[in-house]
Amino acid sequence: MYRRLVLSTVLVIAGFIAGLVVTGRMRTAADSRAATGVTAPPPFGPGNNDAQRVPGAVATTASGGPDFTRVAGQAVKGVANISSLQIVRGRQSPYASDPFFRYFFGDDDVFGAPRDSRSLSLGSGVIVSADGYVVTNNHVIGESNGRGIRTEVTIALPDKREIRGKIVGTDRSTDIALLKIDVSGLPVIPWSDSSQLKVGEWVLAIGSPFQLSQTVTAGIVSATGRAELGFAQYEDFIQTDAAINPGNSGGALINSRGELVGINTGIYSESGGYQGIGFAVPSNLAKKVVDDLMKFGEVRRGSIGYVGIEKLTPELAAEVGAPNTSGALVSRMTRDSEVYDAGLRPGDVVITFNGQAVNDPSHFNRLVLDAKIGSLATIVALREGRRMEFKLPIVSTSSPARR
Repeated sequence: MYRRLVLSTVLVIAGFIAGLVVTGRMRTAADSRAATGVTAPPPFGPGNNDAQRVPGAVATTASGGPDFTRVAGQAVKGVANISSLQIVRGRQSPYASDPFFRYFFGDDDVFGAPRDSRSLSLGSGVIVSADGYVVTNNHVIGESNGRGIRTEVTIALPDKREIRGKIVGTDRSTDIALLKIDVSGLPVIPWSDSSQLKVGEWVLAIGSPFQLSQTVTAGIVSATGRAELGFAQYEDFIQTDAAINPGNSGGALINSRGELVGINTGIYSESGGYQGIGFAVPSNLAKKVVDDLMKFGEVRRGSIGYVGIEKLTPELAAEVGAPNTSGALVSRMTRDSEVYDAGLRPGDVVITFNGQAVNDPSHFNRLVLDAKIGSLATIVALREGRRMEFKLPIVSTSSPARR
């Protein structure tokens, strides 16, 4: 009897102690989860030292998803709406554009009084200086180089002010334009080094798709260095799956720290709307264009004179004696060009430019445009399978300034 009483007492005490141990462990686990929610890293943004110490990192919400609230809330203040009104002076006569009538009657208006036609284009712009410089796409403000064309640009700021803007200059080669408004103390999106951008990194696209101001969409960097898309002469695009639609053109592509990594420019779409493939001009290229436009009113680039180049196909490579399809095939040139004087001829395949391997015609074009004006470039080409070296002077060819 005594032994049973002692055994029962021991079992009760052991159960009580075991209950305390289990309860303590459960409480510790619960406290650990709560602590995880409380001590989650803050959203990244300008002035956040932790964000700057961990490039490319993204804050998370309590549910585990990325948290862009702080970054987006700051960045939207630096993106404006752009509207461009083009006024074209034309003739009322239906024969005004007929070359037969223009041959006999000239360009004077003999069939009717001139009249104005108007076209409106809409897009977005990024404020890059507190004193009113705004970057956008050239196609947003339209083609203003034609005869009798006047362009009026209005910039709508996030604080609802609408201000007439001045066109400082444009660059068709990169589809970049620089505008100026007489305002100070504006919020600015800081430039980032786009060469550090990695595939898979989070990015936000900010703009006014379909006139919906300050729209923010999120995605990742899908690829870098995209070219031969037909958007511009100088192509080195960032590809992203962040939603970009008509009206986003000229808007900002920012990283998780709220820095400008690109200017949204175009989309690939069979429907005209978002299909997950958007393109942006890298910030390093856009900044170089902006710096030139600020300093000279135009963009100064290198040139080797007129030369036509084509992409090598396996069939063409076999025909000209090239071992593979890397390089740029010279297809045509003029006899008064620097290229012809240097000895290069149609059928040659350019494989290096100043020691750098040439991947394709678009890459060759970028290397020439980036070459130092006044320097002597060294080109290695294949002619019927034989390596030949040429020295070409780099001359200046700059895009016209638009004011």
